[in-house]
Amino acid sequence: MDPMPEDWDRAVAVVAHPDDLEYGAAAAVARWTRQGRHVAYVLATAGEAGIEGMAPDVVGPLRQEVVITMSFDLTWGDEGPVNHADHRAVGLATLDACRDAANSWLFPDAGPAWHGVKWMYVAATASPTHFVDVTDTIEAGVASLREHKAYLDGLGGDFDPDDFLRKMAGFVGLAAGCEYALGLRRYPA
Repeated sequence: MDPMPEDWDRAVAVVAHPDDLEYGAAAAVARWTRQGRHVAYVLATAGEAGIEGMAPDVVGPLRQEVVITMSFDLTWGDEGPVNHADHRAVGLATLDACRDAANSWLFPDAGPAWHGVKWMYVAATASPTHFVDVTDTIEAGVASLREHKAYLDGLGGDFDPDDFLRKMAGFVGLAAGCEYALGLRRYPA
């Protein structure tokens, strides 16, 4: 893996649910915003149907929070559970939209083609090509995930955000040569 270049000023993170980036990428967002970069979030849903046993009108406001796209792989890892359909659809749609924005023939009524996207990064993929050292911001990532109390409670069991994120980021960090890292797969626009 190579370090993700940080010679950019603005990024947009597009995810299916308000808490998706908190499962690893929030620590990278904390790093970038501390460096003075602007990171905007686009949420495809309010996540209102994401907690079993709670009505959507109650869940929606609980999951809304200022929240690069998430994995659209079929499963989480080679033998992991099936990735949520929303994650797969939004992740792939994000890549498609970035590519299609540069093609003036696809949406001629939308205005001129936009060639501003140079690279697209996908977090939580099984085959990262790049990494972001989040050693100095892992605490911010953990704190961000902990704020999704209603969703975490809805998972049931003894889910520990600190243990989960440190193990995941520590594993990627071993491959990257630092204590904690976020793995990302880079795609050209």
